[in-house]
Amino acid sequence: MTTKTSRLLAIALSSTLLMGAFIPAEAGQASFVIDAQSGQVLEASNQDDLNYPASLTKMMTLYLAFEALHDGRLTWDQKLTMSENAESKEPFKLAVGAGRKVTLREAVESIVVLSANDSAVAIAEQLGGSEPAFARTMTDKARQLGMKDTVFKNPSGLPDPEQVTTARDMATLGLSLMRDFPEEFKLFSMRGFQFRGMKLRGHNNLMYRYDGVDGIKTGYTDASGYNVVTSALRDGRRVVGVVMGEKTASLRDDKMAGLLDSTLPSSPTATASATPGSQPAPTMTDAQPTK
Repeated sequence: MTTKTSRLLAIALSSTLLMGAFIPAEAGQASFVIDAQSGQVLEASNQDDLNYPASLTKMMTLYLAFEALHDGRLTWDQKLTMSENAESKEPFKLAVGAGRKVTLREAVESIVVLSANDSAVAIAEQLGGSEPAFARTMTDKARQLGMKDTVFKNPSGLPDPEQVTTARDMATLGLSLMRDFPEEFKLFSMRGFQFRGMKLRGHNNLMYRYDGVDGIKTGYTDASGYNVVTSALRDGRRVVGVVMGEKTASLRDDKMAGLLDSTLPSSPTATASATPGSQPAPTMTDAQPTK
């Protein structure tokens, strides 16, 4: 075999492997429930299939924001500038206008409650300089946390064919937020917030309908279907559940409620004052709207 032929074969093989790395995800149904204290997997279905995260992506954006808070790169009162790029991210956003500023606290609360895309981009640009650079940091952190199948391409979850995850990886991220930032994790229980005189209500309906649920994030795009990651506590047992790829928000919520019914004690005695992350979580061995 000639040297030239060997090089061509090497290039062809590299190209094939590269193409294989970008296997497209599908909006397939998947679910996963884990006991947050013991690490016991309580339910799993298609948990390692690739799916699109939609706004579940913002969980990692917030993880990196909380990390920056803890190491002094950000403060709660720090002002973030909304770039034209951030302002362009429809449909859910604070919409303060390009060039205007919001505090980090306003940005975080708007992500938790409203799934604000512009706030996610503002945090990304502050910490990473650009969305692509921040997305690389997101993927690097995912690997550090044990999320072996997740690739991030933007901080908001707006559609990108290469931005993929699994139900297992999203549970890992939920557990990591709970374990590493227990105080900040309490923000995910917010049902609404006030922004410059406006009272804004969230759309995580499980927070209103299921006793013991205290977060954390919903997501939807046409490609992903309806997704949710949920933390719930009842009679001392905390679980983190994931549902992905449902056809409607109602079906998603019903599916999660059923999973919680089957994995939590039947007596609904959990209280809102219980502290998420009070015990270390184990390491596991909607433009289209995004919300």
